[in-house]
Amino acid sequence: MTKKIVQYSTWMTTAAFLVVMVWFYMQGYFQDPASLQTLMSRTGLFAPLLFILIQIIQVVIPIIPGGLSCAAGVLAFGPVNGFLYNYIGLVLGSIIAFLLVRQYGRPFILKFVKQEQYDKYIGWLDKGTKFDWFFAAAIFFPCAPDDLLCMIAALTKMSLTRFTLIIVLGKPLALLAYSMSLTTLLSMIPH
Repeated sequence: MTKKIVQYSTWMTTAAFLVVMVWFYMQGYFQDPASLQTLMSRTGLFAPLLFILIQIIQVVIPIIPGGLSCAAGVLAFGPVNGFLYNYIGLVLGSIIAFLLVRQYGRPFILKFVKQEQYDKYIGWLDKGTKFDWFFAAAIFFPCAPDDLLCMIAALTKMSLTRFTLIIVLGKPLALLAYSMSLTTLLSMIPH
C-alpha cells in the first residue's frame, strides 16, 4: 500500500511541478530568472527554509525527482543561492535517510523503491569495502540513484562519520553540474 501511495504521489508531484514550470514560463521567469529571484527574496527566510525542507523530504520520501527540484532551486534562487540551498537540503536529507534505514532496515527502503531496483544495487554490499568506493564514486557524479544508494549504505558497516564525509565532499560536484547545466539551458531560452 505504501509503495502505491509513493508512486501516485510521485506522479502527482511531478505533474504539479510541471504545471508550476509552465506557469513560470508563461510569467516570463525563464526569460528573466532575476524577476523570480526578486520575488523569492521578498519572502525573507521563508522561501529558502521551505525549499530546504522540500529537498530534505524528497531525499527521504522520493516523491519529487531530484533533478527537477535541484533545477527549481537554481531557477528560484539563482546559481549560487540555489546551489547552497540544494546542498544543505540534500546533505541533511541524505543523513536522515541513512539514519532511518539504520533504525528500520531493508523494509524501510522497500516502502519507496521496487524490489528490482533494490536488487540491482544490493549486490554491491557483498563486495566489502568496494561498496564504499562505489558509493563515493556514485555520489560524486550526477545521474546516480543517490537517494537509494544512501539508504543501501546504511545496511553496511559504514560509519555515520564516513557516510557524512562522502556526502559532504561528494554532493557539490553533482550539484554544480546540475546548476551549471540549468544556468546554461536558461540562457538559451529566447527572450
